[in-house]
Order: sequence, then C-alpha cells, then structure tokens
Amino acid sequence: MVPVKRRRVGTPVVTACRDNAEVIKFPQVVIFLLEKRMGASRRAFLSRLARSKGFWLEDSYSQAVTHVVSERNSGEEVQAWLETQVTEGGTNNSVHLLNITWFTESMGAGHPVNIEKRHEIQVKQRLTACTVVHTMGAYACQRKTPLEHHNTIFTDALLLLAENAELCANEGRNVAFKRAASVLKALPRPVRQMEDLQGLPCLGEHSQRVIKDILEHGGSSEVEMTRQSEKYQAMKALTGIFGVGVKTAERWYREGIQDLADLVTADLKLNREQQTGVKYYDHLNMPVTEAEARTIGQIVEKAVHALLPGAEITLTGGFRRGKKTGHDVDFLVTHPEEGREEGLLPKVMGWLEARDLLLYQKINKNSYLEAKEWPARPSSNMDRFERCFSVFKLECPWAASEKSNQSGESPSWKAVRVDIVVVPFSQLAFALLGWTGSQLFERDLRRWAAQEKGMSLNSHALYDTKRKQYLRASSEEEIFAHLGLEYIPPWERNA
Repeated sequence: MVPVKRRRVGTPVVTACRDNAEVIKFPQVVIFLLEKRMGASRRAFLSRLARSKGFWLEDSYSQAVTHVVSERNSGEEVQAWLETQVTEGGTNNSVHLLNITWFTESMGAGHPVNIEKRHEIQVKQRLTACTVVHTMGAYACQRKTPLEHHNTIFTDALLLLAENAELCANEGRNVAFKRAASVLKALPRPVRQMEDLQGLPCLGEHSQRVIKDILEHGGSSEVEMTRQSEKYQAMKALTGIFGVGVKTAERWYREGIQDLADLVTADLKLNREQQTGVKYYDHLNMPVTEAEARTIGQIVEKAVHALLPGAEITLTGGFRRGKKTGHDVDFLVTHPEEGREEGLLPKVMGWLEARDLLLYQKINKNSYLEAKEWPARPSSNMDRFERCFSVFKLECPWAASEKSNQSGESPSWKAVRVDIVVVPFSQLAFALLGWTGSQLFERDLRRWAAQEKGMSLNSHALYDTKRKQYLRASSEEEIFAHLGLEYIPPWERNA
C-alpha cells in the first residue's frame, strides 16, 4: 500500500443498484483499472465483466477508490501515475495497489479474494541521500559497454536464460534477458543489493527475481535447473553442429536425438554443411584465439592482394571489439575503386582451395540493389553482400599432440569457421558497423534509428524515411552523427 489522497470522511453511500440495474454486491471494495499498458479495449471488457458480477468499478480515479489494479506496470510506474491524480482531502494509507492476478482470481471466485503478498505491486522506497541513482539510456547504443565488467555472476545467469529462450524459439524472452544483462555490463560498479538497480532500464520482473536470488543465495535455482535440463543440454549440443539451426535441432530432439553420437547413429541424410559440422565437430567447438584469427587474416590478405592489389581487408566481429577468443573469424574485403571488387570472391576462394586451405566453402552472391531495397526493404536484418561461409584448414603444428579427430588422424591443423564478405567501398562504413557487433548493440542501433529518428538502418545504408533520402557516410563516426548519438568505439560495444 502507498499513500494517496484521502477520501472524504465517511463511507460512500451505496444504493442497491446502479445504472442499467447493476447490483453492487461488495460496496466496501471500489476498483479502478489502470489503463496504461492494459489498453482501452481490454479495460472496457474487464470493467463489464466485473460489473456483471456485482463489483463496483470507477471509470475515473476518485476518493472512493480502494483498490487500484494494473497490468504489466512496475510499482514505480503506478506510483508516478498516482502522483498525477489530484483529489481533495489528505492522504489515504489504505488504498491497495494490486496486479491483475488479484482481479482475475476475484472474478473467478465471484467475490473479492483476500489480498496476499503476491497480489501486491511492490513500490521501492523513496531514495535516501546515500542512494546511488543510475542514469542510463534504454538503448544499448546509448551507453558504453566494456569487454570486462563488474557483474559477471549476474550476466552469466541472465545470458544462460537468454540462450535457453533462443533455443526454445522464444525471441521476446531471449531479447529481454539480453537487454537486462547488457545494462548490468555497463554499470561502473558491482551490484551488491537490489537498491543498486534503482533507475536502471530494461530490468524486468523476471530478471530482477534472478538477480535477487543470486544476491540472497549466491546462485539462481532457475538457472541451475535450466542448465541441468535435458532439453537445454540437447539443444545446445545439436545447435553446436555447424549448419544446424534451432528448428532442425528441435525436430531432431523430438525424434530422440540428443547429441552428436545419437545423430551419427541415426544415420540421417545431412546436407553438405551439416556433414562438415559433424566431421569437424570437435575443432569447430573449440575457441578460436586472437592469434589464430590474425594468422588467418594474413592468409586472406595474401590471397586477396595476389588477385587485386590495393584491396583492403578488415578483421571484424568480436575480435575488433577486443575479444581474445571467438567461435569464428569474420573479414570484410573492399577496394577504394568501387567496382573492382566485383568477381573477386570466387577467385580468392579458388586461390585458397588450390593450396589445400579449405575444408568447406559456400558462396552467396550479392543481391542488394539500392534502388529496390528502400524504403520498402525486406523484413530480414541479414545483409545482402557477396560472402563466403567457409571452414579453413589452419596449419598449427602445436595441435598434433591434441585429441585426434573422428577420422582417427592426429592432424597438425585445426578446422576454423571463416566468413569473408566483399563490400562496395561506398557501403564500407555501414558494413563495418554492422559486422562489428555486438548483436544486441546492432539490434538497438536499428531500433533507435526506426523509433527515435524515423530512419532505416542496415549494413548497406541509412535511409531517412521522413525526408525520403539516403544519408551517406564514409565512417562509423558519421553514422552515429546522423543518428544523433555519441560515437562509441568498437571496444565499448560489447552489449
């Protein structure tokens, strides 16, 4: 309960019937449904339902209200709304702030159920002089997120739940947990109590429960149950196979396949990409080091320059953000004289294959045409550059002593996933921004562009939908400027 304006002295006078012969069976309970987040149509439906069962509902907030019911609102949002309601009299300490659960249970019971703690909307205490209030933008692209941070115990837990949501094809929950983790990564100090979260965006009730559990018990029971669950372990193992996505893994899991051994035994018909994933499973699930990425970069650069002198090669992805290990290696290739990069990629892959440096390759041609993409661009956020998904055969003599691969050999090389993307020079800044990541940072950049600026952003271009024109840029800094954002360098985009 929270203080609001006091009702006038005395109990409201209630007649047996109201308009349209609606009988009030419970005059001691006066309900107001908060429309925010609930929506007008749903509020109207719930109001009719309650009145048909004899409940007293007020259409506007007044001194008579005893129970304020809201849906999907935080305590702070309800409190802020209450403070805007001007009523006569003093404060009333008996008004209940309740979530929709109390309302639905009361409707089901046909009378007001007893209020339990789970029904109450919790409002955090007013800030004291020593309370730290964080001011942080709700978009990941508004804040600097370093690679190393102070809240790993919380972010690891939230990201495991995000991963599980992704494996269950629950995109909303996946993004919600990732956003919560991203906020904690950007904090300048460790979270030691729930009050340290005051003022932070993107921390939903579920994420806060996980954080609270960790603070009180040193770990989250939900996270541990998820980690140990059969489906999570199976889906993680199956999607760890190169060429296997969530839908395929889910289908296999329903058929009783839970890991690589089951898949081999099942003797299913696999495509070429999946066959490569099975054959080099151990290699492709080992982290790729920064040193290995640099070595592959030298090989790619040698191949490109042998075929197109003056071309530029840039290592992107997590390594550009400062990570020391990754799961694959990404390169952008371009040439200052636009057009000279056309037809280069097949020649580069042929050069590498002739030297026995490839275990797998698949080239996708460039399908982006500016005149046809905007403003009605495809719903997919995938870019349309010419690229090659490949598996490199990286010579590394130190690997000879390691575990042999499935063919029984003890190789002096390591299979490494490598993506090579060819980019027209005029689109390089956008491609560099898009391929640097992190994934959530890029997602929020596109969301910021659309929701806050009325623009459309992808790895090819930035389009102003209001002015119906492209906004050109020769650097990442210019793109941030177009979006009205402070420039954030790659090593601070680890959202």
